[in-house]
Amino acid sequence: MSLPQQLRDESDFDQLPHNIPISATIADIEEKKGFIDYFRFVIEVKTKGGGKYLIYRRYREFFNLHQILESKYSPEDPEKPGPNTCILPSLPGKVFIGNKQEIAESRIPELNTYMKRLLGLPTWFLLDDTLRMFFYQTDQDSEQQPRALRRLRPPTRKVKTVKPKMDLFSSPRAEAMFDFRGNGKAELNLKRGEVIFLLKRVNADWLEGTVNNQTGIFPQSFVKIIKPLPDSDSEGEGGGHTYSCLRCFLLTPSGVQTRDVCVQEDLTIQPTYKDLLSRMRNVFKEDDIALNYRDPEGDLIRILDDEDVQLMIKEGRDQQRKVNRPVNQFPWELHVTMASDLSAYNNEA
Repeated sequence: MSLPQQLRDESDFDQLPHNIPISATIADIEEKKGFIDYFRFVIEVKTKGGGKYLIYRRYREFFNLHQILESKYSPEDPEKPGPNTCILPSLPGKVFIGNKQEIAESRIPELNTYMKRLLGLPTWFLLDDTLRMFFYQTDQDSEQQPRALRRLRPPTRKVKTVKPKMDLFSSPRAEAMFDFRGNGKAELNLKRGEVIFLLKRVNADWLEGTVNNQTGIFPQSFVKIIKPLPDSDSEGEGGGHTYSCLRCFLLTPSGVQTRDVCVQEDLTIQPTYKDLLSRMRNVFKEDDIALNYRDPEGDLIRILDDEDVQLMIKEGRDQQRKVNRPVNQFPWELHVTMASDLSAYNNEA
């Protein structure tokens, strides 16, 4: 992709409404019993404006969505797509025989890929009313009580019990909106209405806090924040891990995907080229990729080894004062391209 084309795509994305969904991940499945027993998918949706909420959808709702989008946008000749058409991702097919829970579990990776590719289509596609209604949180969705959301849980780790000095008026704290039963000693048990004093953020979805003289982690979706943690919250005394944010971009002919990745590393670390490549393959679910960074002139520079990583970090720190970033965000950013795509580079003499 040429630099002007990329900038135009980024500008189009910036003009989208803040409530447009840009990513969706299946957090769990749950069984609904009635005249017909069925499983539905609990989906965490994130919007362009930073919002986050849960929706509940059955497979047949995915199927109906796909049929409507196909009738609107699929080109008659896939070899010659028109200006108002696009190639839709494939949806896993219907299964008529088998254990319903096993079928639902097996569909999760494919549906995650389907949603990722669907929301990665050109920006004009994201404005489609049918697509927006599918990912919209209805009143019925908001009334559901979230469960453990097991696919969003961080790795279980030992948690040191602490008894912080608690000031009801100044301490970061949250109120439990639902009961939550922790899975093991590392996770808190919460009852609706309890006030949890916040200690730190574990990742994008989990917090650590203390209630009833017990310290542990719990999902943010179960609580309402009364007073948030400061932007610079960290692991506090006693060492421990630091959670930092890495902003990365996937540049493709269809547009730019942006991801903020939570990593358990200090901002001063210099990762290896191999580690960065492996992490980006996992984040974007693409194997044949290349890593890049932007130099002070705005041109993409391909990263090939650890020395290039070192240069990227040095230039990022040199420009740090010119860019306003959150305190826990790395001063450098990764731009991921397909390994065979050389059009993203400025090759003008």
